[in-house]
Amino acid sequence: MIELRHLRKVYDNAIPLEDVSITINDGDVIAVIGPSGTGKSTLLRCINMLEEPTSGEILIDGKVINDGSCDLNEVRKKMGMVFQSFNLFGHLTVIENIMNPQITLLGRSRQEAYEKAMELLWKVGLGAKALNYPDELSGGQQQRIAIARTLAMDPDIILFDEPTSALDPSMIGEVQTIIRMIAKTGRTMMIVTHEMDFARKISNRVLYMDDGGIYEEGTPKQIFENPQKDKTRRFIQRLSTLSYRIESTDFDFETVTDELQEYAEKLLIENERTSKLQIALEEICVNNLFLMEDPNIFVRIDYSEKSDVLLLDLKYKGEHFDPKDSDNILFNSILAEPTTTMVDEKIDNPEKWYDNHTAISFRWED
Repeated sequence: MIELRHLRKVYDNAIPLEDVSITINDGDVIAVIGPSGTGKSTLLRCINMLEEPTSGEILIDGKVINDGSCDLNEVRKKMGMVFQSFNLFGHLTVIENIMNPQITLLGRSRQEAYEKAMELLWKVGLGAKALNYPDELSGGQQQRIAIARTLAMDPDIILFDEPTSALDPSMIGEVQTIIRMIAKTGRTMMIVTHEMDFARKISNRVLYMDDGGIYEEGTPKQIFENPQKDKTRRFIQRLSTLSYRIESTDFDFETVTDELQEYAEKLLIENERTSKLQIALEEICVNNLFLMEDPNIFVRIDYSEKSDVLLLDLKYKGEHFDPKDSDNILFNSILAEPTTTMVDEKIDNPEKWYDNHTAISFRWED
């Protein structure tokens, strides 16, 4: 069992881990997800003591391992780590990469280490590569060798730090298959990954990291189908957002147009859809809502990579304007397209600051 108590890690220019407390039970397969730079890899490196925490405690099977009194070599015999960059020794053959740690750390004879290494090489489908050197193998093969090397140490716990991020897409599946095989052995595993489908299928618990810690946790079904917190929801939906509050007729609409163009280029949204959104935004805001004496408009632009939908969402106070009443022929033709969906409603709820809500979504069809 792994227990983290108020774990904190501080660097000179960043605090990736602010306050992390969690218990990981024996046999748990934990997927660790979240945006880049939120401390996922740092968390694993602290657990393995490759990074020394600034404060807090790490307990393995009830024993604190970061108080200076623990024999870390003994701890690491129980805990293996697979890195995204493989970390194989280029001057050693594949079989030597797997044998040497067994001999030096576990005290096995060369024959015992050889037999164990060959058994695992055949399990990961690379028995025929035993005498090759790492640079003679593909990235996916090198990562399978790295996994075999970790398994050769018979660890109770395995930490995977983005094991497929350095691989070509064609090689990701072969490594994931091996990790799925390991997950069935009952070992405790923590896997930092950006592969959401993989995280969902392999884990029994998911940790979403943000704001310096574990922002939300739950079962794969809870996190991927019904996340409770806003940042988790946005990450799972791969949702990117631009938002503006318009409270004056002097609002700089040209800046919005420029930002929207940059936003679309960053997310690889087609120019045609971006153009349609800009036309809709200008028609509703500039040509209609800006005629209000004291405008109060909230504009939100969302793009969901997962569902490939671009959404323009407006909430505003004042007199209701039905976009379909526009005399702009181009705008009306956009609304009439089957890939455009509009929801327009007048709000009858005194608890809301706005009186009206218009949402227009732009899908794409080849």
